[in-house]
Amino acid sequence: MTVLITGGAGFIGGHLCRLLAGRGQAVHLADNFARGAKDDFLRDLLATGRVELFECDLLAEDALESLGDGYTHVYHFAAILGVQNVLERPFATLSTNVKLLERAIAFGRRQSKLDRFVFASTSEVYAGSLEHFKLPIPTPETVPLALPALDHPRTSYMLSKLYGEAMVRQSGLPFTIVRPHNVYGPRMGMSHVIPQLLEKAHHLEAGRMLEVFSVDHRRTFCYIDDAIEMVARAAAEPACEGEVLNIGNQQPEIPIEKLAQIVLDTVGCDAAIDPQPATPGSPTRRCPDVSRLAELTNFRGQVSLADGVAQTYDWYRSRVFDTAPGEEAN
Repeated sequence: MTVLITGGAGFIGGHLCRLLAGRGQAVHLADNFARGAKDDFLRDLLATGRVELFECDLLAEDALESLGDGYTHVYHFAAILGVQNVLERPFATLSTNVKLLERAIAFGRRQSKLDRFVFASTSEVYAGSLEHFKLPIPTPETVPLALPALDHPRTSYMLSKLYGEAMVRQSGLPFTIVRPHNVYGPRMGMSHVIPQLLEKAHHLEAGRMLEVFSVDHRRTFCYIDDAIEMVARAAAEPACEGEVLNIGNQQPEIPIEKLAQIVLDTVGCDAAIDPQPATPGSPTRRCPDVSRLAELTNFRGQVSLADGVAQTYDWYRSRVFDTAPGEEAN
């Protein structure tokens, strides 16, 4: 059994690679390193002998021509993402994400043993419904989806993923679509609320307050180990073929202010919280209904938020926060 993960050097793709390789599968990673990192994590994976890296630009028509036709699973994680990237490059987000998926689908279609094509969509597809209607919380995959304003740059990302879902559905491939919700953990970069709050708290001077934006917005969070287990089980489970599944935790749903307090407790920082305005475009609530996933895979998240934040802090503290200038942060 050989699998291909596009964007495999990135956050979720890299951790998924480690899980699958640890279970004896041969894993091929395709990445151009626009987001992924050539760090110790990746070097350790390659050293196992079960992981092979193909450094390529998936936008090139011949990017995957050298690969064979015997893959059993294709996981498509390659995309432009991240709020700042999307806001600065909305047209590229739309056009690039669609082209990347076209290449992955074409690759999937020439496989002779393909069991599953897994497409990573996004929780952002619910943003328009939340804006225009009373969205049920927790939110099931079956809610009607509405579009936010098309002239807003942030819409480009969710629209590229929603269009991608339609492409996958019409591709003729055996597919599973996953919609990750607030997945966090080691190696996720710094453009996310948990590592940002951890960094602020870690470097906070005595007597200063911790600035926290969107304090009353509510979220559930899912630690990376749980998220990749959900994705792997969905890809392996025959009943998940043709399904769209939320990936994440249904509870606890907490305000960002409480998350900030968990961060302060984790860091051991005795500081007060200084509430700041809400981040523009950020939904007030995001909480997935994961009952369908749990029913089909017999799995729910196992790592508590406090434990997950602590593990995330341990990783960032040694590799990022306390790294000397000029030193390689791996």
